[in-house]
Amino acid sequence: MASRLFGVKCHNTDSEPLKNEDLLKNLLTMGVDIDMARKRQPGVFHRMITNEQDLKMFLLSKGASKEVIASIISRYPRAITRTPENLSKRWDLWRKIVTSDLEIVNILERSPESFFRSNNNLNLENNIKFLYSVGLTRKCLCRLLTNAPRTFSNSLDLNKQMVEFLQAAGLSLGHNDPADFVRKIIFKNPFILIQSTKRVKANIEFLRSTFNLNSEELLVLICGPGAEILDLSNDYARRSYANIKEKLFSLGCTEEEVQKFVLSYPDVIFLAEKKFNDKIDCLMEENISISQIIENPRVLDSSISTLKSRIKELVNAGCNLSTLNITLLSWSKKRYEAKLKKLSRFAHHHHHH
Repeated sequence: MASRLFGVKCHNTDSEPLKNEDLLKNLLTMGVDIDMARKRQPGVFHRMITNEQDLKMFLLSKGASKEVIASIISRYPRAITRTPENLSKRWDLWRKIVTSDLEIVNILERSPESFFRSNNNLNLENNIKFLYSVGLTRKCLCRLLTNAPRTFSNSLDLNKQMVEFLQAAGLSLGHNDPADFVRKIIFKNPFILIQSTKRVKANIEFLRSTFNLNSEELLVLICGPGAEILDLSNDYARRSYANIKEKLFSLGCTEEEVQKFVLSYPDVIFLAEKKFNDKIDCLMEENISISQIIENPRVLDSSISTLKSRIKELVNAGCNLSTLNITLLSWSKKRYEAKLKKLSRFAHHHHHH
């Protein structure tokens, strides 16, 4: 239908530039950043029919501000090609997961793509039904929608494959409630459904063989802190681990210590090789021992600049880093600053005696 309409319109050359002028005028009035929109999705500007006014009315009625609407269109202009019926149906489906209109508006503001990328409402509806049917909770679906909305534009078939794969993996590791296993993993790692089963399988295998874990230990790891590793690229995970091992070996750690370190803090695998090495070096330069780092792996959460400035402050406050509990290098700003005050007072007090 649309293409025929387009064909008919094309003969009448006068209306084409006009239509686009209307569109530009509308968008400018709405405060849309035309340059940004053109860069993002130029095709939208060649359409004969767009629904920017309908979209504006629709979003205003859901509680979005004019600024938010302008920002959504600037970043994801394809939004103006959706029909009011389509928007309304899609909104109702999202409300089966998200508890209020305002919450949806907030998600759209963060990620317009999540709502407007696909207009296949039937697929969305089928995915929601399916994910509820395998025992995922509303909270879980909400987490998927906010973190990995692409899950819902996946084909139903892809989502089924991943869920069935996870159920089977849970069973083979001796988990007696496959639905609970799937819930745990998806809740810990909402991105898993947008990965391939091949990748997840390879990562489970990587964890099992690297840390020679039995089924029970592997289960605890992937239902907990190891869940996030499951969607990493296999190459990346292996390279990263090899680098950690090499670095820690060079500092006199044993294989056992390296394994314990990574298992207690699997997030370390996400660090780029150079970053990991630089952080370790930066700590060692301040006479912090490798065993202190291994005991408190979370210090590696902090950026190098945070580590450097905090170490400097602590040294100035008269602290001896080699005996200090270094976890405070990774504390929140507020908590850290309160502790620093205490330590400074303490050190200051002692100098006078």
